[in-house]
Amino acid sequence: MPIASISILRHRTIIPTTAATTLPTVAKLIRQISTLRCFSVAAAKQQHNPNVSRKSQPPSKKLLRAKQTVKDYSSLAPVLSPEDKPPLSESKSVGTVAAAQANFMRVIVEPPRSFDESKVELLCVVKAVLKKIKRRVLVGDKVLVGSIDWVDRRGMIENVYQRSSEILDPPVANVDHLLVLFSMDQPKLEPFALTRFLIEAESTGIPLTLALNKSELVDEEAMVAWKSRLHKWGYKPIFCSVESKYGLDSLAFILRDQTSVIVGPSGVGKSSLINALRNNHNASDAAEGENLFDPILGSKWFEDQLVGQVSTRSGRGKHTTRNVSLLPLSAGGYLADTPGFNQPSLMKVTKQSLAQAFPEIRQKLSDSEPAKCSFNDCLHLGEPGCIVKADWERYPYYFQLLDEIRIREEFQLRTFGTKKEGDVRYKMGDKGVQQAEPRLELKKHRRVSRKSMNQSLLDELDELDDDDNLLDEENDPFLKAMRDENK
Repeated sequence: MPIASISILRHRTIIPTTAATTLPTVAKLIRQISTLRCFSVAAAKQQHNPNVSRKSQPPSKKLLRAKQTVKDYSSLAPVLSPEDKPPLSESKSVGTVAAAQANFMRVIVEPPRSFDESKVELLCVVKAVLKKIKRRVLVGDKVLVGSIDWVDRRGMIENVYQRSSEILDPPVANVDHLLVLFSMDQPKLEPFALTRFLIEAESTGIPLTLALNKSELVDEEAMVAWKSRLHKWGYKPIFCSVESKYGLDSLAFILRDQTSVIVGPSGVGKSSLINALRNNHNASDAAEGENLFDPILGSKWFEDQLVGQVSTRSGRGKHTTRNVSLLPLSAGGYLADTPGFNQPSLMKVTKQSLAQAFPEIRQKLSDSEPAKCSFNDCLHLGEPGCIVKADWERYPYYFQLLDEIRIREEFQLRTFGTKKEGDVRYKMGDKGVQQAEPRLELKKHRRVSRKSMNQSLLDELDELDDDDNLLDEENDPFLKAMRDENK
């Protein structure tokens, strides 16, 4: 049987002798030139940066500094310090929030040089990112306003400067002084309600003044009795009357050249007192300096505040003021008119800080120095070695408020726990740079599923009495369709 043979022929090109000797020489020359070029480039790099080696080097300090800078400025609306001066364009300005109503803020800003007015009032909204990270804008805040329409006088609050002080009830920022206002009658002065307001004011750490309005409704004996009683509490009250103008000059002297907030229950005459102080041009120490709102006093927003009458049925005041406004005083300074409320929340007061809000306890502790209570966390409830005794008038109020705060703290501990997440979370972006984004509440933006909705309807229908025969479950097409969908 013949065997098939396969021959593999290797073709070789025949090169002349001269060409065969020339090609290796050319290739060798090209290789040498490329090698010399690589050496020259490496030498140039070595001369430019002698620390460069073949091993991997750590990133330079400039690169790390650049990453850190990007990290700092990539956070959502970083808080501005009072000394910061951001670059401002024609559509940006810095101003003060003068009033808040619903979702709108009235901000007083400085307009461009082309305007004839020195101050302009803008109706502004708050940027959405500030709401997402729960950075609240309060009356009295120094803010950065952008996207300004100088024709329609509208804008958007883009950022908030750091606050020097802040109070929650009512919500006002950058406060220098608190004026706690109550009335001697209509509504009648209640010691426990006055104590709650004083504790709320003491917890802020802001200097306060106690004023008692409507002094014309009581006799001199009642005023002397309350003055002596409040002296034992640790306060020096100022008696005043809007009707007779009694004590208004003393209040104007105390409130001059500072931002004050007037707090108190409804019906005590807060708005009436503000109107009287703003129209009191006979003040002995009227400020001659420039007032922030002088150029725009013709604005309707800064006219006299609305005043309501006390209810004849309940004896309490009606809620006439419904928003917080920062108003100028004739003697200089600003006074914030706030809605009245009868129960301060005391949310910033804890079990340990409540005792420091009572001047009586502070006085007893200072008089007994250098002696101290036996326990550092003493609540002054009769513990062994406690210096504070129960021989003062407001001790029952202290005991009642302490019990209320203790119940609230235990409820918060059971409900929320001790861990509290921030309103901003960070995720890793490109080149290892952290990027900030708002932390949304869990399941807040999720829609209820149709199955859960139908099941809830069925559960409500099942609660009906079966004997009433209100629904024919077997022949009702609506119930049959929901049950089939849930299956």
